[in-house]
Amino acid sequence: MLLLTKAIIAAMLGFLFSVILGLILIPLLKGLRVGQKISIFVGESHRKKEGTPTMGGLIFIVPTVICTLGLILTNKVAYTSNLGIVLLVFIGYACIGFLDDFLSIRKGDNEGLTTYQKLFMQVLIAIGFFYIYMRSGGQTAWVVGTLHIDLELGWLYGLAILFVLVGASNAVNLTDGLDGLAGGLAAIAMVAYSLISLTVGFDEIGIFGLILAGSVLGFLVYNTHPAKIFMGDTGSLSLGAAMGAIAILTHRELTLLVVAGIFIVETLSVIIQTFWVVVLHKKLFLMTPLHHHFEKLGWEETDIVKMFWVLGLVLAMAGIIFGVWL
Repeated sequence: MLLLTKAIIAAMLGFLFSVILGLILIPLLKGLRVGQKISIFVGESHRKKEGTPTMGGLIFIVPTVICTLGLILTNKVAYTSNLGIVLLVFIGYACIGFLDDFLSIRKGDNEGLTTYQKLFMQVLIAIGFFYIYMRSGGQTAWVVGTLHIDLELGWLYGLAILFVLVGASNAVNLTDGLDGLAGGLAAIAMVAYSLISLTVGFDEIGIFGLILAGSVLGFLVYNTHPAKIFMGDTGSLSLGAAMGAIAILTHRELTLLVVAGIFIVETLSVIIQTFWVVVLHKKLFLMTPLHHHFEKLGWEETDIVKMFWVLGLVLAMAGIIFGVWL
């Protein structure tokens, strides 16, 4: 009962703090003219969104970090190396995204950091993750008890960490193309992983996840259609990386394929489209990521978002069962 109370309070704290911060931050960003540049390849409905404030990920990043640290300092949540790693990854990827957004705004286009610059920074964070994880006695074996898998990876586990972090962060980044889409899916996925974490004994990670989920819900107050602010790479990279880090630390990497299923499908649509164009010299989808394909078919933005949210919720429920069963 005490743990349940803590979990509810954690989510509420994140939500309330982010709603209040949004009231302050959105006018501030508008005053600073921190507006999003829209790609020339999207439709007219998106072109109308140009100038909407970006870097909105700060609305859920700041509350999540402050609330987590506050609970640690008041001894409501125990500090562990796992929680330290999640915070490191979350803040580190937020910094990468913030720098990318800042450079995009400064240049006045949609290009911030180069791919190699991003990858270099992501590698550094993955090394930090692996170092702390090893120092704290973390296992380097991929273990799935119910499937009788026990594969020792050794230093290759560090590459697995990099792959999951980069893959998850970029998957959320690609999905962030419609008002509320990535935020809603991320909140659903984070609740799922939080419940899994609390069930299998990673209480501190579960509390962190619920704070983040609550904060993202607060952000959605301003991000659903018509969006008053976008999360930018500041938000999308940090959300995906936090999701990936939790999957690794709870040893539920396979569960990520289910819980983050929509993000994965969105990413695969881009990969498949690229293959089709390069090899077969034609398009499979009207436009990628996949949500843009439905737009081209004439679907309303809000209908696409609702459909993806429902599918994400179904996958999250399946992921909870799968994650606990593993």
